[in-house]
Amino acid sequence: MRLPPHILVVNGIKVRRPVFLLGAPHSGADLLARALKRSPGFHMTMGRACVANVVYAFARKPSMGRTPGAVRVLRDALAESWQVLPGACGRCAEPCREAGGVTGAGPCVSAAEIVRFGEGGPDLIYSAPVLLQAFPDARFVQLIRDGRDVAAGILDDPACLAWFRPSMSPDQTEFPNAFLGVNKDEHLGRWRDMPVAGKCALRWRGAVRLSAELRRTLPEQQLLTLRYEDLVLHPAQAVRELSEFLETRVPKVTLYGDDVPKVGAHRTRLSPGDLTLVEKVARPELTRLGYLART
Repeated sequence: MRLPPHILVVNGIKVRRPVFLLGAPHSGADLLARALKRSPGFHMTMGRACVANVVYAFARKPSMGRTPGAVRVLRDALAESWQVLPGACGRCAEPCREAGGVTGAGPCVSAAEIVRFGEGGPDLIYSAPVLLQAFPDARFVQLIRDGRDVAAGILDDPACLAWFRPSMSPDQTEFPNAFLGVNKDEHLGRWRDMPVAGKCALRWRGAVRLSAELRRTLPEQQLLTLRYEDLVLHPAQAVRELSEFLETRVPKVTLYGDDVPKVGAHRTRLSPGDLTLVEKVARPELTRLGYLART
């Protein structure tokens, strides 16, 4: 007999059709998360430690995400993150607090107003299969951005660069590993010797390959793929598409402003040597996605 689906209740509210934002670092998931935090009835969190710890554990050891307890662990972490309690925002990451306009301990939202939950923390893409098992009715929005711009963003981000430090040596990491962008353990030595810009390109390459797999496996009603470039250059059209997909009104005000990373940022932020390396490492994916001309 087939078991009934698990029903998760948070703050006395049944979690239905939660929204998860996926993408490589600096692909724009945080930008969409800020927009959804302003959507009526949405409780969108962005990488609270209880969720991030699980996500990164699954990213470094993909086999953990295939164990019987993986679904429960990730579901419980999200339930903890979504709880609206006094002082809850004090445990949130700074980007989440800033997006919610929190100046004290919070909470940033009233439980009485919540009708929908979501998570837009970094690197959720590596847990997408587990998220789908935990929430079969979930909606996924994945962001694709020029890998050269992504590499430029990572190079300026200490939190991302921390994964490349010797103290974070991937000796215990399993292979193939999309998080590092390394397919085989015999490639690990090459990864260690590679300049940081190349490692950034590998991280982007691994993420977009996972995105392509999701597009092949998830039905259209559960997955929407957006280009960061469309989001920034044509926000009204992109937000309209997102609003229709999620069946909710998504404000576009957060997509405007001088602090929104520009399209083509790599032209001024990557050195010629770094740009050449990124294009070499990620050329097939950059070409397939239309960011590089075919040769």
